[in-house]
Amino acid sequence: MDIRARVVTLELAERFTIARGSTDTTEVVHVEIDHAGERGNGEAAPIERYDESAASALAFVERTELGDDPFSLEDLGERLAKRPGEQAAKAAIDAALHDLCGKLLGLPVWRLLGLRRAGPPTSWTIGLADPDAMAGKAAAAQGRFRRLKLKLGGGDGLDVERVRAVRSASKLPLQVDVNEWWSLEEALEALPQLAELGVQYCEQPLRAGDPDGPELRRRSPLPIYVDEDCHTLADLAACAERAHGVTIKLAKSGGMREAVRMAHAARALGLGVMLGCMLESGLGISAGCQVASLCDHVDLDGNLLLAHDPWPGVQLVDGVQLPPASPGLGVHPAPRVALD
Repeated sequence: MDIRARVVTLELAERFTIARGSTDTTEVVHVEIDHAGERGNGEAAPIERYDESAASALAFVERTELGDDPFSLEDLGERLAKRPGEQAAKAAIDAALHDLCGKLLGLPVWRLLGLRRAGPPTSWTIGLADPDAMAGKAAAAQGRFRRLKLKLGGGDGLDVERVRAVRSASKLPLQVDVNEWWSLEEALEALPQLAELGVQYCEQPLRAGDPDGPELRRRSPLPIYVDEDCHTLADLAACAERAHGVTIKLAKSGGMREAVRMAHAARALGLGVMLGCMLESGLGISAGCQVASLCDHVDLDGNLLLAHDPWPGVQLVDGVQLPPASPGLGVHPAPRVALD
């Protein structure tokens, strides 16, 4: 199998802000694997929070040798897992291999994995802003989405007001993501008020590894989901002590195969399961869609936040990001971004 990759810059439709900062663009790495006249594609979406970058992901892919059997997915995954870090790059290779295998067999990846096609409705992410601005974006989402995810962690004492403003503008179910920005005291003050406003759950209110995590889990009136705390299967036992649910992302897990293992293990531990994403094109989002049916909640709107999706094919149907029914991941590059 021949593998190659390149860095691509994705432009967002508008500036995206979370507690850690703002961005107008994001860099991803597109991976191609060729074998027997077919090509598999995958996308890496590395982020600085995990000490990864497009340059480091590209370097990882360029140092990877795959062998000649695209169906030896378990062996290939074990070899990749032994190399430290660069989970996003591993996820891109995993996605490209599954895309290739699906095309060789004439099956969409969700069928290759024996899963249902459709998962739960995706949430629509509203970036951190002042309360009125977030309320305006919530109102504009009516009729297109069935869930809203609000980015909090403004550090200005207005997080509850942000949720209250959105609730006044929308009756859609609400979820909140604090991106590690609250202390235990702030969380215990805000969460009862968010519960009264009908918020379904709170994602990562405390810093990853915060020793107050188990205490917050015990005292919170809302389910706590952890994202930055949860990367691979090995993290799940510790997450069960500090949360009611986990957020799985392919860019953290290293790919679909690990994500499937994590979802089943989470169920065994009595944890809820959410599937999230980074800022990604339809190529990365399609990989997530293939395993979305295993989850309780889905946040797969990364491609919908772009000014132009260079890998169209995923369809938003009644609020659900539906993976294509065509072989592999089912998405294809727009002509202007086709790889050489």
